[in-house]
Amino acid sequence: MPRRVLDNPIVPAVLGLLLERPSHPHRMLSELRQRSEHHAAVVTRGTLYNTVAALAEAGWVAAQGRERSGNRPERTVYALTEAGHEELVRRLDGQIRNPERDFSPFLGAVTYLGALGPNGALEALAERVRRLRQRTAGDEERLAAALATGVPRLHVIEAEYALCLARAEAAWIDAVMADIRSGSLAWPAPVAAPTAPDSAPGAAPHPHPHER
Repeated sequence: MPRRVLDNPIVPAVLGLLLERPSHPHRMLSELRQRSEHHAAVVTRGTLYNTVAALAEAGWVAAQGRERSGNRPERTVYALTEAGHEELVRRLDGQIRNPERDFSPFLGAVTYLGALGPNGALEALAERVRRLRQRTAGDEERLAAALATGVPRLHVIEAEYALCLARAEAAWIDAVMADIRSGSLAWPAPVAAPTAPDSAPGAAPHPHPHER
């Protein structure tokens, strides 16, 4: 199994699930998708099964038995090994200590915000912050409901962090929109479009020296 499979960012998530309880890949995939919008978008069945196979080969997880549910085929249940627990702790410790620069599509788009013009930027940002606050309200309700059922705060701490980031982003967008409206975030004068070279199709020919 290629070493790069063990570098997949879902490895800590899989090890973390198995820290909670032994599980089979089908259940792991379902839980990853339920807990994270990012995982729901990027984790495929093939990716997860390859990752679990790599973890087993590395000795970080081990088959514990087989489980059958109804008429479905038997599934191999995996458990976290001592080596896997040590690896999980090592990775989590490093990821928490070291702030990485995460590149998001929004960050890439904001880089060229000027291309939208002031009015276009205001419209786009207003729509984003509206959708962001709508999503945040739903997330707040789900978090409150989970805590109300007695789920320990530590078990949903990642949802709390995600809400904190969303609120900070919404506040930043509000501030940028206010600066656009007041004119303190000025738009530079548009750059003139480059002229076509004389050799371009349809360009007028150079006059003959004797015709000048």
